[in-house]
Amino acid sequence: MKPLKTKIYLLLIVTVLASCSKPAEHIEVSPELFHKSVDKVVEIMIHDIFSPPVASRIFAYPNIAAYEILAQKSTKFKTLQGKLNQFESIPKADTTKGINLELSAVIAHMEISKNLIFSEDRMAVLQDSLYAQWEIKNKEEFETSKEYAFKVIKHIKQWMDQDNYNQTRTMSKFTVDTDDPSRWQPTPPSYMDGIEPHWNQIRPFLLDSAQQFMPARHPEFSLKKESKFYEELMEVYNVSQEITKNGDESEEIAIARFWDCNPFVSVTRGHFMFATKKISPGAHWIGITKIAARKTNSDVEETVNAYTKTSIAIADAFISCWDEKYRSNLIRPETAINQHLDPDWLPILQTPPFPEYTSGHSVVSGAASVILTEIFGDEFYFDDDTEIPFGLPVRSFKSFYSASSEAAISRLYGGIHYRAAIENGLKQGKDLGHFEAKKLDL
Repeated sequence: MKPLKTKIYLLLIVTVLASCSKPAEHIEVSPELFHKSVDKVVEIMIHDIFSPPVASRIFAYPNIAAYEILAQKSTKFKTLQGKLNQFESIPKADTTKGINLELSAVIAHMEISKNLIFSEDRMAVLQDSLYAQWEIKNKEEFETSKEYAFKVIKHIKQWMDQDNYNQTRTMSKFTVDTDDPSRWQPTPPSYMDGIEPHWNQIRPFLLDSAQQFMPARHPEFSLKKESKFYEELMEVYNVSQEITKNGDESEEIAIARFWDCNPFVSVTRGHFMFATKKISPGAHWIGITKIAARKTNSDVEETVNAYTKTSIAIADAFISCWDEKYRSNLIRPETAINQHLDPDWLPILQTPPFPEYTSGHSVVSGAASVILTEIFGDEFYFDDDTEIPFGLPVRSFKSFYSASSEAAISRLYGGIHYRAAIENGLKQGKDLGHFEAKKLDL
């Protein structure tokens, strides 16, 4: 009787275990998972305080890796091999091994992002949570897809390591020319050194060179009242006086603050100075990309396509803009006004730590707006809630171009750029954007 009871108990245990265990399920990857990965990267970049040019590089490479993995099976999007500078085809996926390309793509995005940031542990928290879920759901599919993702990651990292970024980390600081009154000087309150003076030596993604879209020359520095430069200098001063008449309530001030996007803002309290952390201009446009992808119910391929091509244009826009910034090396309005007009004047926005011409936000916004218009269409109405985490309200736009125009003019309202830097910068960015849209077959 005992052996029979034992057999019955064993049978019950097997039955219970069998009922508890579920068959392996296909791991579904949604567009929201890519949004979550990108959002985590933005969160970490804010925490780590990356400069705007460096942040643009951090966005581009993970997106390209994800895009190239998905392009293998896509009927809508083609590989970027032959378009991106020095980029060779990624290792091909063996379709007989049950690789989930969408899963491989998001794994590659997270892993490469983790390699490009400082606070790797923050990305690891998201990864560990997702990896545990996927392993339970379908361990074989997860492991196979992860193994393939790491082959692509190795390939992308080898290409990435050849872009001259590491070499620029060891190059000299920018030398300030204090004898020339037209040249840039560090600005208060922290008087930081010029950020990324060698960024024009980073390998572009699609541009032939950093100089390809060199803008028109800025007005020559002059304090003669009839000169174009003096006229633009006075415009910055007078606009700030006008829009602050009624305190902080003007629409112009709201616009300036909405598009501030300065990761280097320093606040002084007595003897203490600390940073208030914000997104970069590129991160703001990546946020707009997310808004557009969600509004159009873009699928995984469409979402990754939008992120990738927008981030490539943003990265090249920074290379183009920074090339001009350190060539022209023009004095900021704050310095010129304090020295020659009003020693107590302060801009509405804190002046970022690099030369004035051209306006980085104008160039980047121009480039991003072209790419997004090509992808999602003109007259694309959207509500921009990107700045809500920083205590700023939603602003609405009838198109990407109208958003880029507002982003550009915000620099005049903020008191940190002359009109030439804004208008020529916006043109520089749009010209670059149209070139890249054509090269990307948009």
